[in-house]
Amino acid sequence: MIARRIYKAVGVVPDAKGFAIRLDDKTLRTPAGAALRLPTRAVAEAIAAEWRAQEKAIDPRTMPLFGLAATALDRVLAEGEAVIDRLVAYGETDLLCYRVATPAELAARQAAAYQPVLDWLAARFGAALAVTVELQGLQQPAAALAALRAAIAGRDAFVLTALQVLAVDLGSVVLALAVVEGEASPEAALAVSLIEETYQNERWGVDEAALARRRRLQEDVMAAARFLALVARA
Repeated sequence: MIARRIYKAVGVVPDAKGFAIRLDDKTLRTPAGAALRLPTRAVAEAIAAEWRAQEKAIDPRTMPLFGLAATALDRVLAEGEAVIDRLVAYGETDLLCYRVATPAELAARQAAAYQPVLDWLAARFGAALAVTVELQGLQQPAAALAALRAAIAGRDAFVLTALQVLAVDLGSVVLALAVVEGEASPEAALAVSLIEETYQNERWGVDEAALARRRRLQEDVMAAARFLALVARA
């Protein structure tokens, strides 16, 4: 990664493999050295805007779209099936499958928010995940996990990258898929993922650390959702 800005112009150039970004006369590369080839002009222009916005020093924290694209090309593309394996593994411990028995109000909130998303997953992909209120781990049906794998497989490295970020941040590959498929907005998915925390905050108050964590999660989720929209837009 460049430590300080030494380029003047940033441009998007189409080629046979997609869209490249030029910093002056040099093609922008990922941290691992791969040429940054992007699937749509929309995402290329958005990443170019991130590079134009840099001032004297390059701050990677202000370039989330570039970070996602670089992750797709440097890691997700290379890891292939291992990424899908990790995403399917989230289904075995998915947030939406673990509920509380008490207090009754929280249990009702979880059921009202979680179950419709699980029902959508079963109807859309045939992945009927089981639910528990027990503390011990839940063994999901093999058929449900196979259907979940089929729902994830076949997506390109850019979509898988966003899906992975969303699954980690939301604690749920089901919610992540709902965002990818347009079934849930990123804001709604984040609110669902934070139901228990919100319930506790209503009773005990919110501390600064929790607020900072929420802000980071919101930034990450919104960046991943924006990335998804851009890589799908011609």
